[in-house]
Amino acid sequence: MEFFLGKSIWIYLFIFFGKILEVSVATLRIMLINRGERFKGSVIAFFEVALWLVITGTVLAGFTNDILKCVVFIFAFAFGNFLGSWLESKLAFGMGSVQVIVPEGVYWEGLVDMLREKNFGVTVLSGEGKTGGRKILVLHLRRKRITQAVHMIKNYAKDVFITVNDIKVVCGGFIKKK
Repeated sequence: MEFFLGKSIWIYLFIFFGKILEVSVATLRIMLINRGERFKGSVIAFFEVALWLVITGTVLAGFTNDILKCVVFIFAFAFGNFLGSWLESKLAFGMGSVQVIVPEGVYWEGLVDMLREKNFGVTVLSGEGKTGGRKILVLHLRRKRITQAVHMIKNYAKDVFITVNDIKVVCGGFIKKK
């Protein structure tokens, strides 16, 4: 218990890295739950709260005598949010949807063939834009593959409109959600 009340560099490092870990874990939990992964999110919540109790308790133990603990806690919280969201983007849990609006004159069939050769499921719809007909390509895919798909589309056709959205639930089709 003496350790938690001390003013050594180790207690500040404990608070700093512990809070970064706790907030990063919390960010991952929120992202998982928002994407329908309730069980995984609940398991992570157990560890998140355990970390929160220890770290916050350490800061609150005598914080009136050592305001630096609060400052370290605040900076670690901010950095933990950044790190957690960055980590989640790299792990890319869940599914996404890419919509590509292709104007007339762009050889859309070649784009569809190229995407399908790389095992992307593509649905083609017809639409009407301000200046004429359009083809709307819809791809539902794992978030880890979104960057690859968008890169391929941009390299194939510069004059397309691309939107990317998160998907919470997927039923049927060629992609099975794990």
